[in-house]
Amino acid sequence: MKTPTRSGKVKMSDIAAALGVSAMTVSRAFKGESGISAKTRTSILLKAEELGYVFDATASNLRQSRTGFVAVTVPSIENANFSATVRELSKGLLKKNIQILLTNTEYDPNEEERLIAQLLQRNPEAIVLTGGQHTPRTRALLAKASIPVVEIWDLPAKPIGHVVGFSNESAVKGLVDHLVKTGRRRLAFLGGEATNDSRGAQRRAGFVAALREHGLETNRLIPAGPAPVGMSEGASGLERLINLFGDTDGLICVSDLVAFGALQQCRRLGVEVPDDIAIAGFGNYEIGRVCEPPLTTIDVHAGLIGSRCADMVLTLLEGPSPPGAALWQALQPDLILRRSTP
Repeated sequence: MKTPTRSGKVKMSDIAAALGVSAMTVSRAFKGESGISAKTRTSILLKAEELGYVFDATASNLRQSRTGFVAVTVPSIENANFSATVRELSKGLLKKNIQILLTNTEYDPNEEERLIAQLLQRNPEAIVLTGGQHTPRTRALLAKASIPVVEIWDLPAKPIGHVVGFSNESAVKGLVDHLVKTGRRRLAFLGGEATNDSRGAQRRAGFVAALREHGLETNRLIPAGPAPVGMSEGASGLERLINLFGDTDGLICVSDLVAFGALQQCRRLGVEVPDDIAIAGFGNYEIGRVCEPPLTTIDVHAGLIGSRCADMVLTLLEGPSPPGAALWQALQPDLILRRSTP
């Protein structure tokens, strides 16, 4: 066989000719199909590497009317929990050689709408959306797309298709119940007022509902600003809380990052945690495990959301669900008690 020049593209037929096998055998070896011995497959892959051949999975998928990717939207690529979800989702889909195309909505429903319109032009095999609140046009586009749609990190009242999520309201209720049980009565919530963060708003709503169940005042709601919010907003929010409600004895923050900022501001102001004020976060971030005192928080199992979503997507791609048979997985977050609360 004449070895292709650097300017010539190596083809499957070149590998087949070099080994004395058919081009179909070479193709099946790259696809991992059965019926080919391990020895033959190894020989083919080694010869391909020697010749500099790169398997064109895109062209192969197109011939099979497949694109080989799932589109995924997240509100922020900087959020460690969303990163954990995407990592496990990607790992699960790779079992079937499916890649993800990740997009960042910046907590903006209109940006999500724009991205969905573009993603659908690329014919993804499925779409995974973080959250359950979308514009009417986004919902209309996805309803007509004829591909699986999975919403994660939420339990939407009106799901577009399939769901893997949890109840933010119920998770915060567990925090409120714990603080009330330990004798705290003047509770505040920091964050969650922004309309562009539906999950934060749900946590705040759950906080208010839980206080009403206990017959406690619900007016200690401190804004943190538009999402994403973090440590700086936690620090400034804690100072506003002290100025407005200096007798507050318990604070629940929209995330561990916000709670860490509040905790640091307490140290600067000489406020003792948890003696003067108990502080809890949300999300079980690494920073909450290593700070002093460690933060009480809610573990939403971000990685598990991703792996369960991957399993669901693969199941849906094996065959369409019967009409009305939407898949629904409601995960149960865990309350993690640490020394920032009694």
